[in-house]
Amino acid sequence: MIAKKLHVPLALATTALAVGALAGCSSGSDGGDGDAASGTYTWWDPYPQHEEGSDWANRVQACGDDAGVTIERTAYDTTALTNQALLAAQENNSPDVILLDNPAVSTLAETGMVSTVDELGLDVSAVDENLLAAGELDGETYGIPVGANTLALYYNEDILTEAGVDPASITDWESMDAALAAISGTGKNGITFSALNTEEGSFQFLPWFWGAGAELSELNSPEAVEALELWKGWLDAGYAPNSVITNSQNTVWEEFLTGEFAFAENGTWQVNSAAEADFPTGVITLPAKDGGAAPAPTGGEFIIAPVQSDTERYDVTVQIIECMTTPEGFVETANTFAYYIPPTADGQEALLEENPDLDTWVEAVQAAKGRTSDNLGTDYPVISEQLWTAVQSALSGVEDPQAALDAAQEAAAAETGGE
Repeated sequence: MIAKKLHVPLALATTALAVGALAGCSSGSDGGDGDAASGTYTWWDPYPQHEEGSDWANRVQACGDDAGVTIERTAYDTTALTNQALLAAQENNSPDVILLDNPAVSTLAETGMVSTVDELGLDVSAVDENLLAAGELDGETYGIPVGANTLALYYNEDILTEAGVDPASITDWESMDAALAAISGTGKNGITFSALNTEEGSFQFLPWFWGAGAELSELNSPEAVEALELWKGWLDAGYAPNSVITNSQNTVWEEFLTGEFAFAENGTWQVNSAAEADFPTGVITLPAKDGGAAPAPTGGEFIIAPVQSDTERYDVTVQIIECMTTPEGFVETANTFAYYIPPTADGQEALLEENPDLDTWVEAVQAAKGRTSDNLGTDYPVISEQLWTAVQSALSGVEDPQAALDAAQEAAAAETGGE
């Protein structure tokens, strides 16, 4: 459980801001739709598909009910939410609570518009460190993950059986290559994934990149080159189609559902779809080069509390956050969305009691890593763009993996001030 420590009202209105436009980044009574006694608290999240009256909307309001207030919920798409949050801070009109995509937490935190968990008096010691790291910047933690999703390898059981491949035998890159060779020998397609020239491409490449031991601070390390050579080798051998260069993650999944591919790299959010496929499916963790589960990037949202000038509001805000982050709350969120894994051991254990088939996904989340971890903060989008550009260049044959990653590292360093 995320327990509340004894705390005093925050004095956050004097927080120093990193951008001049946010010179007064605290909310007056308008931002909270009235003062603390008004009984209405504002909540923003990135789920416009979940309308008023949906299970999710009711779940949010239930946390308001528990705190004795009404929650006024507004939903934006993911990109618009970050922009609206920054604009609201400029206008001294921030909501009380935001549920924000984890890579954007550091973007907001750098402006000084987000309260730290220490300032709120929240104990996050039970949260898995690898998941919490996505919300950390310069030694401070800004918010709590409400759950995590990540990537793994779905497989077509019929194709693996025909090729004589036991999915449990795939534990590293060597056994992965052996499985793909055996499948190719039967005339079937091996693997499909997304190498798109967007964040989706980086998202899908990172498990192999990190699984080789590479770090985002050095895009052209020998380990990074080895990971890109792995993907390039699959295309050259015909194990993966050239279409991966233009595949979105949705396209990857559509290809897999045709029954023509042995493996598809995709996410927790396809669990229900996989169960309804026209063929038997299974899932294994993405293998690291030398064995074990590779660190796949974490998806999912953090619950954060923007800075408010009316510090009396924080007591109720903390109650709302705590309602969302008990072990029971984490499981309820997981069940509401059908693909979130709780970020605590207690929550994961409770989820597995209800859904033991999610054990592989719990293992994948336990091995996962935040994209902005390693204190990358707002440098991550710059680095990611150079990474997906290099992947595109190498897979299309424009440059070899080493040259593509050398160019990526040089460009990223120029923009971020690195070496």
